[in-house]
Formats: sequence, structure tokens, C-alpha cells
Amino acid sequence: MDANEFRRRGHEAVERIARYYEDLSAQGLSPPALRAPDDQPVIPVLSQVKPGYLAPHLPPHAPESPEPWDSIQNDLETFIFPGITSWQHPQFHAFFPANSSFPGILGEMYSAMFSSIGFNWQTSPAYTELEQIVCNWVAKAIGLDDAFLWSNDGEGGGVIQGSASESIAVAIIAARQRMIDSLRKDETDDAAMDVASRLVAYGSTQTHSATLKGTMIAGVRFRALEADPVTFALKGDTLKAAIEEDLAQNLIPFYVTGTIGTTSSGAVDDVSGIVKAAAAHNLWVNVDAAWAGAALICPEYRELLAGCDRVDSFSFNMHKWLLTNFDCSPMWVRSKKQLTKALSVTPIYLRNAASENGLITDYRDWQLPLGRRFRALKAWFVLRTYGLQGLRSHIRKHISQCQKFEAFLEAHSDLFRIVTARSLSLITFAIIPPESCTISANELTSAVLDGINSTGEIFLSHTMLGQNYAIRMAIGGALTTDEHINQKEANTAPFRFQKSQNISHTDRTLNVTHDGTSFILELNANFDELDTDLGNTTAAE
Repeated sequence: MDANEFRRRGHEAVERIARYYEDLSAQGLSPPALRAPDDQPVIPVLSQVKPGYLAPHLPPHAPESPEPWDSIQNDLETFIFPGITSWQHPQFHAFFPANSSFPGILGEMYSAMFSSIGFNWQTSPAYTELEQIVCNWVAKAIGLDDAFLWSNDGEGGGVIQGSASESIAVAIIAARQRMIDSLRKDETDDAAMDVASRLVAYGSTQTHSATLKGTMIAGVRFRALEADPVTFALKGDTLKAAIEEDLAQNLIPFYVTGTIGTTSSGAVDDVSGIVKAAAAHNLWVNVDAAWAGAALICPEYRELLAGCDRVDSFSFNMHKWLLTNFDCSPMWVRSKKQLTKALSVTPIYLRNAASENGLITDYRDWQLPLGRRFRALKAWFVLRTYGLQGLRSHIRKHISQCQKFEAFLEAHSDLFRIVTARSLSLITFAIIPPESCTISANELTSAVLDGINSTGEIFLSHTMLGQNYAIRMAIGGALTTDEHINQKEANTAPFRFQKSQNISHTDRTLNVTHDGTSFILELNANFDELDTDLGNTTAAE
């Protein structure tokens, strides 16, 4: 492919991308908002393919001879598109959002054009310096303490990792090194291993599994502490008691993850209490705000930052809820020296005058891999294109939409039970079984969720909160409009439930209507079967 063909195919690709987003925007709306009904493709939010679907359609070996681009493009449309779960779909409400935007896509295109491997300042000075500027912009925008900013006389700074999971792993490694350095008897490896063998890190039963994985990578113990049974937040007193227990066992507490916006329910840990408990024993406190951190761009939610002015590190994902394509996870540390001491390795072939003089930053010392992408470029494009006002409107829109959905649940309290109170744009709920129903609320809620997701037209996820199976409704798609959420409009509701009494008064029916498509969960007199028009499924299955 030469420059001329690339120019042609590039124009085609941009047109295809734009049309894909236009088509997504019209999903779930009646009539279609942007395209004529007879030209409106139906794009399932959840891919409907079966495991192993792709291999029969592709050859077992790479082609020996070049293939025409038209053939490649055709295979993309025919075989790849059906296997895509559309995270940008306006009815994607599972997990957390993974926002994309046109400025973000353009940033990815230009980054691919440069295709530099920015492991140090010399390899592309703009990579490093724009990243530092963007990290400062974002830190100020969300109200982080000035100690985390890049400055000439400051000790802190920011970096853009690939994910919050990477940020957690890096924080654990830095915390491990800090504790080893403070307690080791000498500089030998044996002395370091003696300390490392007794280290223990903490999270809660609601902490993201990335903390457990980070401790596995670092080779240290992890202890999941019980969260509050009502709020599902980790309390400072719980951490304090655990530290005292482990010290009595000759273990060395060294790290804790505090979460702002847990995955299951959006719970906010008691960061102030955690910091207080950790300070007496030099624990590294890392705040994982992967999802909820985006909301801090709105001043009215800055109360979530309580205690964060005293933590050691903080991270969130711009690629979740701030219109910046994956991957883009800013992380800030109070002491960059403590971080780089744990991760800095400088072989002879990486040494250069710019790095040796100590006046610049080499981001390879801030992460696990050596090479790194130009993530700051797309973030810079997004921040400038939308402005802070536009980004705040984006966040507030979804919180307002979730408030409307919360009101719908509350107005139908005979059908739904809110399991945890709304947290920003996330709410969890369960289905209330009809009277005399012998299957559990958990089984019924699971069956309803499976029925909804099986249509492919809306995607929700689930969690367990205590003993409760709950459906998670996480609103945050860039294309999600009020009409997609409005439960009063017959053809636009994400899903609506109506429970009716049959003539016999012994049978109960749960009618579920999704986007104009109805299916019925019939709860028979013995309630042994769940019959649906999507197929007959027994409770045992």
C-alpha cells in the first residue's frame, strides 16, 4: 500500500468509522434519528456469535502473496463486525463505560503516524513534555492536591499508564521498595528478602481484583478486609484492627488500596480513616478512582476527595467516562523518587546526556514495560475540543439519567428492590419475586438479566453484594440520550417490567418488554420452570 492508496483507504476508513457511530446513535430510537428506517442497520450491543465462530472462516496460515484491500475490508465487515460487542452502543450499561470520541480517535491516528517508542525524553521530547502538561491539567481539573503536580521545586508528578490495574501494580511495587528500604538491616538481597517475605497489603472484599493481581506480581501477601455490610465501603477502623492483628503475627503491613467508586456498587471507601490508620505504620495509601474519578471534574463531587490530600498515589481512567479512547489512565504520586527508585533500570544502551543530567523525566522508570505509547496526545485533543465545561456536561448528563432510572425503580417498588443506593451514574437492583414464588429472588433476578441480555439489544451486568444477586445499571455512554433511559416512552425504554395476576390467582407472570420486543417469564403454580418465548429453560438449567 503506497501513499496514494493509503490516502484513498484512509478516507474510506474515516467514512466507515463515522457511519458506524451514526448507526450506533440511532439504535433503540424509533423512528431512527439519523438514517432512513429502511437503511438503518440493527447493531446488537452484545455480540451474538458462539465461541470458536471465527476460525472456520479464516485460513489456518497467513497468506504467502499480498491480498487486495477490498478483500480484507470485506472480511472485516463479514467476519469481524459480528464478533464485536459494541461498547459505544447507547444501550451498553454493563461493567463501566469505555468512552470514545472523534477527537480521541484522531489522537490515536496521529499517534500511529508518529509510531515512536517513547521510553525516554530523547526518543521524542514531545511525548514526555506533553504528558507532564496534560497530567497537570487533569490534576487541577479534578481538584487534586498541589503536591501531585509537576513543578520545578515539587516532589510529585503524574504519568499516564495503560490502565488503573497497571497503576495499582506500580504503586504496590513502589510501596514494597519503600518499606524494604526502611527496615532492611543491610544492603544485601537476603536482608531485602527477609523484609519482603513478611509484607502484607490490604484491600476490601469490594476492592478491584487488580490489587490481588498486583500483590501476586510483587510476591507479597494480600488480605481482603470485610467492607461495611450496608455501604460496602472499607472503614478506617477495620484497617486499623487488621494492621494490629498482623503486627502481632510478626507481619509487616505496607500498602492499602482505597477505592472511590467500587466496581460492584460504586461504594466510596473511608479514605480519611484509611489514611489515619496507615500513617502510624508507614503504609502506602493508593486511591483507585478508576471510574468515579472522572466525576471529580464537576466541583459538586469534590467531597469524594476527602482524605486524598494525604495519600501517596491516585489514579483514574480517562478512558472510562471522560471521552478519551482506551487506553489512558493518569496516575499521580506524591514522591516520584520513591516510585522511580523501585522501577529504574538503566542499561548502558539507554544512557544519554539528557537523562544523565537529571533535568528531564524518563517515563520508562514510571511503569512496568520499557516502551510506551503517545497517550497524552488523544487526552490533549479531548481536553481542548470539549473544554472542561463540555466534559462536565457529559458527566452530569449521565448522573441525571441514572437519577431518572432510580426514580423509575422507586415508583415500581412492588417489582424492584434497590440493593445499593445510586452512586453517581451506577445503581444496583433486584427483582422481587411474586407471592408464593418458590424460586429465590437471586434466581429470578438472574433469569431476568439473562433474558434481557439474550436479545442483544441491551447489555447489563451483575454482581453479588453480600448474599444478594443484583443487576448493575451503569450509565455512561457518549451516545446514550435521555430517550434511551426514559421509561415512560413505549418504544424507547431500555427495559420495562410489568407484573400481572392471572385469572387463577395462583400463577404469576412477569412480562419483560425491551425496546419494543416482549418476552414473558411465566412462573407456574409449582414454579419449577421458567418458560420464555426465548426458549424453555428450567430452573435447574
